[in-house]
Amino acid sequence: MALGLLRRSRSRSASAAARDLSLPLPAGAGAYGCEVVDPMGQPLGGAEVTVTALDSHRVAAQGTTDPYGLFMAALPPGSYSVMVSAEGLTPARSGVDITAGAVLPPARVELLPARQLELPAPGTWLFDPPHTAIRFIAKHVGMAHVHGRFTRFTGGIRVTPDVTDSQVQVRIDASSITTGNRTRDNHLRSADFPDVEHFPYIDFTSTRFVYRGGSRWTLNGTLTMHGTSRSVGLDTTYLGTVNGGYEQELRCAALAKAELHREDFTLNWRSMLARGIAVVGPTVQLELDVQAMYRTAETPTPPE
Repeated sequence: MALGLLRRSRSRSASAAARDLSLPLPAGAGAYGCEVVDPMGQPLGGAEVTVTALDSHRVAAQGTTDPYGLFMAALPPGSYSVMVSAEGLTPARSGVDITAGAVLPPARVELLPARQLELPAPGTWLFDPPHTAIRFIAKHVGMAHVHGRFTRFTGGIRVTPDVTDSQVQVRIDASSITTGNRTRDNHLRSADFPDVEHFPYIDFTSTRFVYRGGSRWTLNGTLTMHGTSRSVGLDTTYLGTVNGGYEQELRCAALAKAELHREDFTLNWRSMLARGIAVVGPTVQLELDVQAMYRTAETPTPPE
């Protein structure tokens, strides 16, 4: 009894503190904040929060909650998708509209115990490009992080009755890389990086699905870039299936992440530094936010 009262008291204290939070705002910015709690209603530190702009699919803010379960970020005005996740718990997704000069009260996000979601039906599921984003984050040498994405790609998932035998194929048009800076983007397409003239595509082909519990999987496969192939493991959160879209297509969704080391793909950043070229750092965080539409068992899985 006393323990329950103590828990409720701590929870109320954390919530009161969250309501009183304020954030200095840059001119023209608004603020988003959330208080993340576990299934017992206790503050959840270390939960991952990703805020993505709906118009550009770019990550606008990303981080983890503090020991009191709190996360805050200053954002430009616009509409955003917020994804909150933690190990062993079901991810939560919500939308938020930010207006200049407004500090919204912190949203309370309760993460529920992970459950075994209904797996996709056997057959072919094709990526839906308008609702799929392939993003990356790299640290610019001596400066802030660089956020970018690829705008042209194809992909599909061949789901088998035994899901661990399923296959994923993704083909990315390397020349579609964009970071919002034309000079930098032209450099990223050059021979110093993927060398899109000679290696126009970045390909990923899965080799194995490994179940990690709850909604977590590891997707092992081969990534080919700049003429070099390497084994890669994608830490994947399966988000379930739903009927949605203009024609109520059956869709499934997942969020996958991996850390890539540029030198594994013969992209020698030290050589570029020696030549005085300002580059991004030696590691790149890759993220795939995927929605796929169900077709039929006979539908080819791209790329051919």
